[in-house]
Amino acid sequence: MTHLLVLIPIALGLGVLGLIAFFWSVRSGQYEDLEGSSVRILDADEDDRPL
Repeated sequence: MTHLLVLIPIALGLGVLGLIAFFWSVRSGQYEDLEGSSVRILDADEDDRPL
């Protein structure tokens, strides 16, 4: 029973930490252009390849 008194706050803390990280990533624009990279790879010409 005493293990639950330790594990429940740890689990809640990790959940809150994950939620904060998610909101930070949304506010910083990490999800702005989800399809851009998939389209850019198709538009790449052979002349654009690095040597």
